[in-house]
Amino acid sequence: MMLTALGLMSGTSLDGVDVALIETDGKQVKAFGPSGYRPYGPAERNLLRQALSEAVHLQQRDARPGILGDAERAVTQAHAEAVAAFLAQNRMRAEDIDIVGFHGQTVLHRPERRLTVQIGDAPALARAIHIPVMHDFRAADVEAGGQGAPLVPVYHRALAHSLEREGPIVVVNVGGVSNITYIDGNDTLIACDTGPGNALLDDFMYRTMNQAFDAEGKFAALGKVDEAWIARALELSFFASPPPKSLDRNDFAALRLGEVAPADGAATLTAFTAAAIARVIPLLPRRPRNWIVCGGGARNLTMLRMLRERVGSATVEAAETLGWASDAIEAQAFGFLAVRGMKGLPLSYPATTGVPMPMTGGVIARP
Repeated sequence: MMLTALGLMSGTSLDGVDVALIETDGKQVKAFGPSGYRPYGPAERNLLRQALSEAVHLQQRDARPGILGDAERAVTQAHAEAVAAFLAQNRMRAEDIDIVGFHGQTVLHRPERRLTVQIGDAPALARAIHIPVMHDFRAADVEAGGQGAPLVPVYHRALAHSLEREGPIVVVNVGGVSNITYIDGNDTLIACDTGPGNALLDDFMYRTMNQAFDAEGKFAALGKVDEAWIARALELSFFASPPPKSLDRNDFAALRLGEVAPADGAATLTAFTAAAIARVIPLLPRRPRNWIVCGGGARNLTMLRMLRERVGSATVEAAETLGWASDAIEAQAFGFLAVRGMKGLPLSYPATTGVPMPMTGGVIARP
């Protein structure tokens, strides 16, 4: 049975709330609906940055001390506003939506401690929007010993199967963290985080230029890449570890460029993201023939160029060129995952998160 699902995603880049509608049975996508976006304002973004700093001290996943409680209320309110605006803009009613997939805002991801924390009050959101809300997608996987991330691969597979592309295909999502889904026919689905996505670059741009990000990679295009720095960074043990593996947004925050010109720093961090993605190639069963890039990084033309330079003869395409709504893919995915969760279908697998067996997940909050 096809259901109408509204997916909500607030990623590690802290830019805002993506909203996307899909019609799906949890196995295939019948239709894509409209999408929307509710940006975080400077005060909200600053609050979330503080929450990330405070969250490193958390020991319990449901604790919300101090600033974390304020941040959770802000996240919930922003998502409620995003849904209300989406429904109004598209002349829809709450009754038109069967389920909302609400990821929340990740503030801490420590699967080695069996701890992952996404803030956002799902029962309060369900009451505000008058639609059932599926949330807490990662907890069951982490509690079972999995990485809890990435969860989008099952959706990437549904999208890739609609393409006429020779495999293996890799879908790369470049958000705050970068992750890949390796798809080779119906049977092989492998996924992992590959390293920093936009997080290091965005934080650098914010510190040095007071800009939220490097639009289209234009600033990085002016700089010179420090390949020696990248080579040293890639010696970190994470990059040699086989999939599955996952990261917290701030796992590489301790890496410092030293005194560099801002354009050179942006160029080096952009190249680091591309190099970290390419570093996964030797860890895969076969060399990918097609790379499809989505997420915020797909708009960074310098990053796409640098990735092309590092993957040899394989093609590198932005998801938009295939008719995919790059900015909406993660939000669509959580609508898709919400329907899979409702039906008890797996969200994660041993080769995507390292969980011992295929795992479903998610909890429903009703209005």
